[in-house]
Amino acid sequence: MNIKELFDHKKTVYSMEVFPPKKADSVDAVYNTLYGLRGLPVDFISVTYGAGGSEVQKHKTAEIASLIKKEYGIEPLSHLTCVGSTKEDIVDTLKELKAIGVQNILALRGDMPAEGTPSMAFAHASDLAAFIKETDPYFNVAGACYPECHVDAKDLDEDIENLKKKVDAGVTHLTTQLFFDNDIFYAFREKVEKAGITVPITAGIMPIVKRTQVERTVAMCGASIPAKFARLISKYSESPEALNQAGLSYAVDQITDLVANDVRGVHLYTMNNVETAKYITQATESLFKSVNKL
Repeated sequence: MNIKELFDHKKTVYSMEVFPPKKADSVDAVYNTLYGLRGLPVDFISVTYGAGGSEVQKHKTAEIASLIKKEYGIEPLSHLTCVGSTKEDIVDTLKELKAIGVQNILALRGDMPAEGTPSMAFAHASDLAAFIKETDPYFNVAGACYPECHVDAKDLDEDIENLKKKVDAGVTHLTTQLFFDNDIFYAFREKVEKAGITVPITAGIMPIVKRTQVERTVAMCGASIPAKFARLISKYSESPEALNQAGLSYAVDQITDLVANDVRGVHLYTMNNVETAKYITQATESLFKSVNKL
């Protein structure tokens, strides 16, 4: 199924993300995660590609996407990064994905390596998106966006100009980097619409359930911490159980507000945590049922 059809027929789409582990001896963990997620009412599941430069992940992305589709009957969205890849590398990956029936790709530039200069056959995600569409129209291409501005952009206006190039290249929906302040998302959505970008935008939500997640997550994506969330972390930081519950509740509140404000999709960054994914899904399931019946 082309994921674009989901957005054509649903007011609000609900999706999740899983990732292959970095170590070869931990690969079974993602399969256990998928088994734990079985039966949840999710529209599609995305699979990350080679995060942290792991070859294990790169080789496992297509295999996991195939499992999601064939064993669980859920449409997969396979991430594909282009940093360091030649056009031949991308063509080979596209052939592999098509052979196993994976139609949907999230086109990403990927993280630049800390050392050395990678091959730059594709300088930007928009270049990759255009190449995929030119190579084989079979594929539906999605893209990423950054409510608080991509780290490499001069400012948000420049970032939105680049985002427009990505959409013009054939991207049919966008998923945001995680954020903790819905007002930032709403302001971003308004600016994007004024720039003439009309494709559906899915809000990326990551529940923070451990103290160690906070600094790591902020450093990774640059998401700001609103005062309300900072107070929550400070108050419960010494109680893992309380922080877990507070973090889950905060994410549920975010989703509730987003759905009430007509978000086109919610994308849950599960971090392969089955219990978190189950809690969030069960707590918000009635919201998605309600809006999609309207």
